[in-house]
Amino acid sequence: MTGELFREDAYLRDAPARVAAHTPEGGVILDKSLFYPTGGGQPGDSGWLTWDKQVLSIATTVRDRDSGGIALVPAEPRALPPVGAYVTQELDWDRRHKHMRVHTALHLLSVVIPHAVTGGQISASHGRLDFNMPDAPQDRDELEGALNHFVSLDARVSEDWITEDELDASPELVKTMSVAPPRGRGDIRLVRIGEPQEPIDLQPCGGTHVARTGEIGALRLGKIEKKGRLNRRVYLHLGG
Repeated sequence: MTGELFREDAYLRDAPARVAAHTPEGGVILDKSLFYPTGGGQPGDSGWLTWDKQVLSIATTVRDRDSGGIALVPAEPRALPPVGAYVTQELDWDRRHKHMRVHTALHLLSVVIPHAVTGGQISASHGRLDFNMPDAPQDRDELEGALNHFVSLDARVSEDWITEDELDASPELVKTMSVAPPRGRGDIRLVRIGEPQEPIDLQPCGGTHVARTGEIGALRLGKIEKKGRLNRRVYLHLGG
């Protein structure tokens, strides 16, 4: 298993590591990863590995099904740092930080539209959630105003951990119908927006987030699409 540095500090931009293995597909598994692997609608991180005056560009990051580790996928076929080599990993921080801003913004979107979430996706400029609701919301300006109000509060974003049994006792914490919180790996991570005594949002999540909502910046509600009889897809963009 790969140590998850992105879990310990989402703001860490570079870190040393040792190459633990190569995948048959040409990926690099480190003993500890700064790079977030694709999952939960959030893209895998990109960036660079450096060693012995060599640089390897990383296009994305995924979970390796065979080992359970985190595999860094090179942008092009080329010589990999050998197993056992010590490397420096560096994030494409601008891209990652935008993912963090969008991810936290989507949690706020799930607050202002209080319907079950059936899917979602994050990019560096926008994100979207699919909601289980028969009719599109009519109060677009009000929803966008509520989102930007939460941003203006500069509310704290923090994490907590609960057991699987505790989650089973509080099913209302799970907003996503399509993706269940991972089980069998120990406690489950909760992401909280706001203070513990009066949270704006609290739900299981494995992704990376900003530390305060003010860091998201202005938000703009995008198009709302019909995706089935009971499904509406709502887009949310960074920037006013």
